[in-house]
Amino acid sequence: MSQTSHASVIPPASGTHFSVIVVGGGQAGLSISYYLKQAAIDHLVLEKETVTHTWRSQRWDAFCLVTPNWQCALPGYPYRGDNPHGFMKKDEIIEYLDGFIRMVNAPVLEHTHVQRVTRGEDGVYAVSTTRGDFTADQVVVASGGYQTPIVPNMAARLPGTIKQIQSSEYRNPQALPDGAVFVVGSGQSGAQIAEDLHLAGRKVYLAVGEAPRCARFYRGRDVVDWLADMKYYDMPVDQHPLREGVRDNTNHYVTGRDGGRDIDLRKFAAEGMELFGKLEDLRDGQLRFAANLTANLDDADDTYNRINAGIDAFIEKSGIDAPPGVSYAPVWTPPAERTILDLHAAGIGSVIWCIGFTPNFTWIDAPIFDARGYPRHQRGITSLPGLYFVGLPWLHTWGSGRFSGIARDAEHIVQTIRAAQQQGARSPVELAA
Repeated sequence: MSQTSHASVIPPASGTHFSVIVVGGGQAGLSISYYLKQAAIDHLVLEKETVTHTWRSQRWDAFCLVTPNWQCALPGYPYRGDNPHGFMKKDEIIEYLDGFIRMVNAPVLEHTHVQRVTRGEDGVYAVSTTRGDFTADQVVVASGGYQTPIVPNMAARLPGTIKQIQSSEYRNPQALPDGAVFVVGSGQSGAQIAEDLHLAGRKVYLAVGEAPRCARFYRGRDVVDWLADMKYYDMPVDQHPLREGVRDNTNHYVTGRDGGRDIDLRKFAAEGMELFGKLEDLRDGQLRFAANLTANLDDADDTYNRINAGIDAFIEKSGIDAPPGVSYAPVWTPPAERTILDLHAAGIGSVIWCIGFTPNFTWIDAPIFDARGYPRHQRGITSLPGLYFVGLPWLHTWGSGRFSGIARDAEHIVQTIRAAQQQGARSPVELAA
């Protein structure tokens, strides 16, 4: 694995003032720094760990991108490899990010935990950290929306003999104790981790939720290529049929593994993986499930076929010559709904929680959050002058939380910051219109 030193380039200081402070040193924060440097705006990036650390420390060994390499389009640093339609593996992703880090050369203070951000009556932001206090005219929050792993209360009732980890802690099948593995959740991480274990010959039990799925390839091309031509990735959130509700959607499961393929849970079941519906409870050593496995599998397949039907319509309307398409036909159906699984009888030695994360912005003292703690914003600009967010899922488009769309969002935020400076204001919302 590529190892790059990311030493702090700004020494710890107290009372240091910057025009802009960026909280978070992932691809979003570094993208903001890229455009701030272009605009010659002084700034500081504060990172709790090391820059882009989640890609290094919170991904399993066989992890790879689920979108093709050509969608890696960080600002000023597009993918330049010889396999644009392939899927970079973990080490390749880290190498790509290391190149971006070197190019941007951001003013970063690493190992710096931001504890509080408040806006004073004078309009200046106070930023308290574990390595000193800073002030800034404007603050960009680039810490992402996946901070706190979701683990249900029932986890505390699992026997101590069973190893429990969250998806970000999973590395490989060999690192788990002997016995069957129970994977909870069938989104992108859950489905791919279940596949990784299944391919290694481990006995897997999977609690299947409501995550949708899509084809990897259809009618001669990657589905991502078709959707890009259909301008789906350019659709702003306010034009999506679900509007802001799309931010709550679970990502479609698919994989780039071995050159890319569908993930078909029915196929896994036919090969011996045991599928259940949504996990609801744990009592007396028995897992209890909803009787909705059939419905969840059918709904995922309906989404799969619906996306392909949209591609069919686009091909026909555009007069494109493409191989014929076919609808997915189930290769396995549940013989019955099973709602109880005995942990001991199943020989389960490990549980992997793959049910997502929640954001944690409690360190921001600002009246901009909804009842769930999610920031209210318009394309990353909040109602509080000088406070911005970037890198959140569907901040503006599908690619906002990914390599593909972060450049557009970061550039927009920095344009707003620059306009605010030029007008002698601290970025009122209307500047973003």
